[in-house]
Amino acid sequence: MARYSPSVQNLITKLGSLPGIGGKSAQRLAFHILSLSKKDVDDLTSAIVTAHDQTVKCSCCQNFTDSDPCPICSDSNRDHSIVCVVESPRDVAVFERMHEYRGLYHVLHGIYTPLAGKSMNDITLPQLISRLSSSSEIKEVIVATNQTAEGNATALYISRLVSPSGIKVTRLASGLPMGSDIEYSDDLTLANALKGRITI
Repeated sequence: MARYSPSVQNLITKLGSLPGIGGKSAQRLAFHILSLSKKDVDDLTSAIVTAHDQTVKCSCCQNFTDSDPCPICSDSNRDHSIVCVVESPRDVAVFERMHEYRGLYHVLHGIYTPLAGKSMNDITLPQLISRLSSSSEIKEVIVATNQTAEGNATALYISRLVSPSGIKVTRLASGLPMGSDIEYSDDLTLANALKGRITI
C-alpha cells in the first residue's frame, strides 16, 4: 500500500527537488500547503507564477530584476568604476545588506565546476568580458566567488582574462574561511574581507 496518495507524493517530490530541502522538510512543507485555505494556495501559486514570468536577467549585471536595467545598475549615485563579481543573486543581497559596498555587480549564476559538467561558457563570464571591453569607466573588478576550490579556480581564470586589459583585479581577503559560502557570512567578517581584498 502506498504511503501517500499519488498527488501528495508528487507534491513532496517536487518540493524535495528544491535546493536545501530534504525529505522531511518536503513532507512538512507539503502538509502545511495542504492545510492552507484555497485562497492562500491560490495566492502562493500566483506569487510563484508572477515572479517567474516577470523576473528577467539584467542585461548589464545579469542579476534577477523586474526592470532592465536593474535599479542598482541604473543608480547614478553608485560607483560605476568598480564591479563586484559574485556567484549568485543571493550574494548581491548579502553585500547590499552590509551597506559597505557602493559599486556595481556582475552575477555569474554559477562557477567553473568541470566535474559537474559546467564550463566557463555555462556561466555569464562571456557577458562580463563583453561588458568590461565596452566600458571605459570600469577600473577595478572585485572577484567575490566563494572560498572553495571551484570558486578559487573561477577567480583565477577571471583574473587571467581581465588583467591584460589593465583593469585592476582583486579578490576578497581571506577573512572568509576556506570552504565557506558568502551567503552564510556575518556582516563584520564580510566587511573586513571586502576592505582587505588583495590583487590576484
